Amino acid sequence: MELQRRHEATTKIEAGKKKIEWGSQIRSYTMQPYKLVKDVRTGFETSNVQGVMDGDIDGFIKAYLMEFSEGED
Repeated sequence: MELQRRHEATTKIEAGKKKIEWGSQIRSYTMQPYKLVKDVRTGFETSNVQGVMDGDIDGFIKAYLMEFSEGED
């Protein structure tokens, strides 16, 4: 019974996943001829590519939370 419960839980998680394919990216990175990182979901963008590569993603996190937390109580 435990194995069946785990299998059902795994199946539920897998059903919610998106396929990894062209066009399903979260962010696009352009480094030449100009610098731009853009979040496809929220439209947030920055020209600080090196900062994003170094882990400075607070702007992206805030934009995501602002975009997808509206209307949730």
